[in-house]
Amino acid sequence: MLFEGAGVGSQAMDEILNEFNVPSLHVPQLCSLDSASPDIFSAHKRKAWKGADVDEARCDFAPDRLRITIRSDVCFISLWKKSLYGRTLTEIKADDAMVGFFAQHIAALVRSTLGEYLSPEDFAIVTTPKRRHKQRNFASLISADIAAALSLPFFEDCAYAPSKHRVGTVFTANNIPPQRNVIVFDDFVTTGQTLASMKALLHSLGKNTIFFAGINNKI
Repeated sequence: MLFEGAGVGSQAMDEILNEFNVPSLHVPQLCSLDSASPDIFSAHKRKAWKGADVDEARCDFAPDRLRITIRSDVCFISLWKKSLYGRTLTEIKADDAMVGFFAQHIAALVRSTLGEYLSPEDFAIVTTPKRRHKQRNFASLISADIAAALSLPFFEDCAYAPSKHRVGTVFTANNIPPQRNVIVFDDFVTTGQTLASMKALLHSLGKNTIFFAGINNKI
């Protein structure tokens, strides 16, 4: 075969192609997908279902994040907000120094909200139920320090949750304060359903409630 329009001295195309050395390409043989082979797609789905790539929530404790929020039909006042950077919630709960840090700032918030004078005959402090597998309860430690700072009684374990998940459940009354006004503190609030269960329990017993949170766990 000659180039189209080739004249004198032209060279056949076949001769040019024959001068190229084409390397041989070795393609590995794929294993057959029989019943004994692993299902790579199901493995990937299992990893996604476990949430392996989900980052833990954080808080940088930036000032001026005070919020009044209504969530799950509960109005609560929170001092800080979840952030993209800062310490993880696990790190915060494991640090003993954070108990005093929370208590100092939340006590000041309660005092500024309800007034300087809070009578121990009229007000008491409680927190949400402990998870059954937890011996050290972060919210209980903070609540006890808040109560001491405000000279108010703290009633630990005022409610029990029949399930360790505590979400969407009916709490059982236990160590209920005799005071008519109850301050409910929780360290982190995400959906607000735990606070809603506390509200349902305390209101059924004729208590007035006001809810405070350390970290509003939604950006």
